[in-house]
Amino acid sequence: MAKRPQVIAFDVIETLFSLEPVRQRLIAAGQPGHVLDVWFPALLRDAFALTATGGYRPFADIAAGTLRSATGNALDGEAVRTVLAGFGELDPHPDVEPAIRLAREAGTRVVTLTNGPALNTGTLLQRAGVADDVEQVLSVDDVQQWKPAPEIYRHAAYSADVPPERVALVAAHAWDTHGAGQAGLTTGWVTRQDGRFPEFFRSPDVVGSDLVGVVRGLLDLPAE
Repeated sequence: MAKRPQVIAFDVIETLFSLEPVRQRLIAAGQPGHVLDVWFPALLRDAFALTATGGYRPFADIAAGTLRSATGNALDGEAVRTVLAGFGELDPHPDVEPAIRLAREAGTRVVTLTNGPALNTGTLLQRAGVADDVEQVLSVDDVQQWKPAPEIYRHAAYSADVPPERVALVAAHAWDTHGAGQAGLTTGWVTRQDGRFPEFFRSPDVVGSDLVGVVRGLLDLPAE
């Protein structure tokens, strides 16, 4: 049975921060907004494929290559860099600050765990006003394997110096939640991204319609 976590690890992109500023940069570059809905899944797909076959490239490299493919090479180098700069200007969802505050007031430690670069995540957390509540900004760059490889989730537990089962991953992506559960973490899934949790994935321990509800559910788990 899942136990109350000592550490909550939040996924970053789409869980804490909306991608809409990137969509607006695509539109400003002359691309239809729906390109984002093709490009970002392709970015994840290619990163997953690299990890599954023993390879690794950082976020910016894969993002640039898949953006060129998704737009039929319609963007020059400067336009690609301008669109990618939008990842440094993502806006937090309105439930981010109250959810992190709830966790911290309950004495639970907070970290972030992202497929993106740590430096960019730190900037986003500063802009959102929650950086002081996050004790570590962890990235797949640390282990050079993208989520949902088990090593990155175990890295979060190792970095926090707690057993994996006392770390809870909170994510809006069902695949991320599944990966964390398979690696031995407790899991909390916020429903705003996928809507319905696939039955072929490992079920999350806590489900909520917003981050506050997910954190509250995790805090309500038995301590022992």
